Amino acid sequence: MDIFKWQQVIEFSRTFQTELDCKKYLAELKWKDGFTCRKCGHQGSQIRKDYARTCNKCSDTESAGADTLLHKVKFGLVKAFHICFEMSTSTKGLSAMYVAKRYAINRKTAMSFMHKVREAMKSGENHPMQGEVHVDEFVVGGQEAGHTGRSYGGKKKKTVCAVELTGEGKVRRFYALKIKDLSAKSLRSIFESHLDKAAQVITDEWKGYWPISKDYTIKQRPSELGLNFKALHTMIHQVKSWLRTTYSWVSKRHIDRYLSEFSNRINRSQNKETIFYILITRMVNQDKIYISMVPDC
Repeated sequence: MDIFKWQQVIEFSRTFQTELDCKKYLAELKWKDGFTCRKCGHQGSQIRKDYARTCNKCSDTESAGADTLLHKVKFGLVKAFHICFEMSTSTKGLSAMYVAKRYAINRKTAMSFMHKVREAMKSGENHPMQGEVHVDEFVVGGQEAGHTGRSYGGKKKKTVCAVELTGEGKVRRFYALKIKDLSAKSLRSIFESHLDKAAQVITDEWKGYWPISKDYTIKQRPSELGLNFKALHTMIHQVKSWLRTTYSWVSKRHIDRYLSEFSNRINRSQNKETIFYILITRMVNQDKIYISMVPDC
């Protein structure tokens, strides 16, 4: 199959003009290693006009989008592909309200589908951060009386993040995770999910990192109002500004998905030619999910 590598909207629209164009692309991705019947396991099939496959043994017919994150898209695959393209290639995020108006679909339907796209944007955690890595925590939410700094109370969403730096001190990769509190047990999640054991980790002087230093090489230094962690604090400022200006508010239930979207855009900024292809491949390879409609932005 031809991997779509364009970033221009016109070229994208020319490639995926109809539902059949999208179904053909999905079918080539889904069965690139051959067809296996989901019911009886038989490997022989017939290709239908809509690129679905019908098993030669039990006659079960499986569509290209079945049992994937594109399962039974209510508003059609053409719109779904365009939303995926915009979410993966735009430098800024898209709100559900914007997508609903732009593609003439229901806001809750847009929100639900966009969360599925964000689910596919999550890191596979197959390539841990190496070299120099800076780790810090931050909170998402407005000011609350009586809850300043590293406060355990309040309604703010607590988050831990890590930045892998290049030899020149620039950002190579960024990840962030929601955490319950600022204890060592919670902070450890970013280490176990995204850091190599041999990484040279640098944090501020927060005591929550002390127990983790038994398993990872951690060097602590004073923050000096962020001056000792310029790249890290720049990323924290960007992600907080992005959440605030694009969505205005995010729930605790879905904040990890938003953080995955931001990280995916940052980490793949040098490989935008294949970013749409990788996203659609992930959506095809993941099982269908159902996201309850809840008030969220």
